[in-house]
Amino acid sequence: MKKRANKGFTLIELMIVVAIIGILAAIAIPKFADLISKSKEGATKGGLSTVRSSLQIYYGDNEGMFPNDDLASLAVDAKYFNKMPDAKLPKTGKSDSDDTITYSSMSVAGAMVGVTGTANVGGWAYANDMTVNNQWGNFIVNCTELDLKGFSWTTY
Repeated sequence: MKKRANKGFTLIELMIVVAIIGILAAIAIPKFADLISKSKEGATKGGLSTVRSSLQIYYGDNEGMFPNDDLASLAVDAKYFNKMPDAKLPKTGKSDSDDTITYSSMSVAGAMVGVTGTANVGGWAYANDMTVNNQWGNFIVNCTELDLKGFSWTTY
């Protein structure tokens, strides 16, 4: 009769597999967190583009006039968009927000001037003062902190 060989893995083999899985997890988890931050940043930039495009269409539809409210008029009857997109600002400590703060003009450094609300709290900022022609209709992210690439959000 033949002797039956034990089938299965030794303790050393199992420990090596667990160590390899641990190393792979240690590498993958931080990369995954970076991907989440990058996707949030991309969603914010996409939302910024959407609202700016809607503003240009509104401008054309209304013979050279931008909205003079907090952009709620763009969502009426879903003519330009259904809902203001969220501004997601990863690694800034600001929560996701679709709030739009209105301001009268913007300084050279990008700080909001004449803000009717609290500046730099996240969300969006919109210049709705038609007496300031070079800023009227300007729509930006309401955050003076840096994005993941080191640029200020207000420069987008």
